[in-house]
Amino acid sequence: MSDGVDGVDGVDGTDRRSGRDETEDERADRMWQELIQEVRVAQTGVQILFGFLLTVVFTPKYAQLAHTDQVIYVVTVVLGAAATGALIGPVSLHRVVSGRRVKPRAVRLASRMTFVGLLLLLLTMTASLLLILRVATHSDCVPYLVAAVVIWYALCWYVLPLWARRRHTTR
Repeated sequence: MSDGVDGVDGVDGTDRRSGRDETEDERADRMWQELIQEVRVAQTGVQILFGFLLTVVFTPKYAQLAHTDQVIYVVTVVLGAAATGALIGPVSLHRVVSGRRVKPRAVRLASRMTFVGLLLLLLTMTASLLLILRVATHSDCVPYLVAAVVIWYALCWYVLPLWARRRHTTR
């Protein structure tokens, strides 16, 4: 294995620098900082949404909800809790493994946790929207509106980024 000075960082002799003049550790540090900035944005949103969801059950209107709407609410709260856990997980991971010289592996694991957290956030927002629109409108068009928003989320969060990665990644 190389010390990173000659540009060959992988055990298989491949160049791991991807056009940047940085070692594997420097790359992990940079990627960690980028990931934490991304997580901060998502964490704020999920924590506000989750906090709001926790208050709903204590309102007089909750008891008046149809059983189906109460089930949607419970599922939404559980999804919100799971999303919160996944999006806070990278911070805990960093704290637990800090100083153990495993940052490249920790970045990969934290990145996966963040991806799962975003997927859970997508599901939480979908369920929240479904519940709110069902209660607010009692309309048959609610599933179509929710589906349209989910498609929009999927385009913004997954399809466009994956398209850009595929289109602009050099092989």
